[in-house]
Amino acid sequence: MPFNIPLPFNFLDTIVKGMIVGILCSAPMGPVGVLCVQRTLNKGRWYGFVTGLGATASDLIYALITGFGMSFVMDLIDNPQYKFFLQIFGSILLFCFGYYCFKSDPRQKVHESKKKQKGTLVHNFMTAFIVTFSNPLIIFLFMATFAQFAFIVPEHPMAMSLGYISIVGGALLWWYGLTWLIDRVREYFSLNSIVIINRIIGSVVMAFSFAIFIGTAFNLFSLY
Repeated sequence: MPFNIPLPFNFLDTIVKGMIVGILCSAPMGPVGVLCVQRTLNKGRWYGFVTGLGATASDLIYALITGFGMSFVMDLIDNPQYKFFLQIFGSILLFCFGYYCFKSDPRQKVHESKKKQKGTLVHNFMTAFIVTFSNPLIIFLFMATFAQFAFIVPEHPMAMSLGYISIVGGALLWWYGLTWLIDRVREYFSLNSIVIINRIIGSVVMAFSFAIFIGTAFNLFSLY
């Protein structure tokens, strides 16, 4: 007689969701993204990657704050009707964010540094952390993604811990890939390339959020 024991929680699902959230929240070319690109081109790949590490540390703090706050309203979120409307709202918010990302011009944030020194890796880490932490609006992006993926499960603290680690993993994967790509094509990279990256990211986010909106609205597939 085969044993069919259900698992209490899908840890693989949590890891995948966390990785996607980490990438989505890191990919847009905001001030820290432009800073990462500049440092990769001017100082070297690892200075750019450390800049991404600083941004990731700040994002983790805001992710924890968002998760902690949302955990207090889980009784409301667990209601299927409220959950449906929350996911619809999240997909609309995510679409608006993608549109803003598509239309924004990161070149306006580019500035020439008067300092010739590269600075230490710790200094580059801390300045990126401060730049990212000074923009608490990232909380709304975490709220949108957490709502979309039904990410908050306070009754499973181990799974939530794994989820937050996965967010860090997704963010680091993005920054590692971005700095690797820029380092490889530095001879062909220009300010217009930053705009192209932002438009690609914005298009992907809009398409992703629209697909989720349609799937949720018409109950074509489940996000949880």
